Amino acid sequence: MNKLYSLLWVCCCILVIISGTYLPEDVEQCHYGDSTCMIRSINALIKRYPKGIPDIGLPPLDTYYFPNSSILESPHRGPIWMDIRVRDNMFKGFNNATIIQVEGFLREPNQKQIVLSARLPRILQDATYDMEGRFLLFAFNTTGRLSSDFQNIRISLTIKTLVEYRNGKRYLKIYSLKPTLDLDRWIIWLDGLYKENMDVSIFMNKLINDNWVEIWNELQPGLIQLFTKAFTVLLNKVFENVAYDDMFLSDFDI
Repeated sequence: MNKLYSLLWVCCCILVIISGTYLPEDVEQCHYGDSTCMIRSINALIKRYPKGIPDIGLPPLDTYYFPNSSILESPHRGPIWMDIRVRDNMFKGFNNATIIQVEGFLREPNQKQIVLSARLPRILQDATYDMEGRFLLFAFNTTGRLSSDFQNIRISLTIKTLVEYRNGKRYLKIYSLKPTLDLDRWIIWLDGLYKENMDVSIFMNKLINDNWVEIWNELQPGLIQLFTKAFTVLLNKVFENVAYDDMFLSDFDI
């Protein structure tokens, strides 16, 4: 019986050791801190795997679901206030991203913060919105479908991580992610904005898009928070599955 227990214990240890997840063989590995190689490798991975890599926790990039979020919250007082929430939040187009900058990823990961910057020609959003508010004597409470077209986007992620040790290997976990987001044009359409009068709904949508810069500036903090949640979840899934030590070539590989 003792021999059986010993055999089971050895088997369990072997399973723990080999249970780590590795990058696909066709993904180029780089040396720590080699930004040029990492830009090339990440761009190749994005183009080669638009449907993601489930084994390492990378979700589909051509269609990615963001978490439900509040985009705008105002104090419910005074003549003008508004709340906007979005759910069923589907984004398309991240598979067309081009990485233009990578910083960090040194042998000691916390020696320098990680920075990832990318350009995207277009991101399309399809979601359900819930809007509640007041404009002078007019109170509204409506729900409908939202479509957004973000054009020529520049995204930069500044990331700070913790290091966790499992099975003798280092794994990263994000504790701070700060995105910056800039774009050339934003087109938005809110279905059912005024269900009682389609002409008014069309007029208000046109007014929003004619003044999209001002609207964007008001909603940008909430959208930044939405992107923060989404990218933190996305990257943490990969970092949780693939050990930091397995992402890079060892210092002795030439």
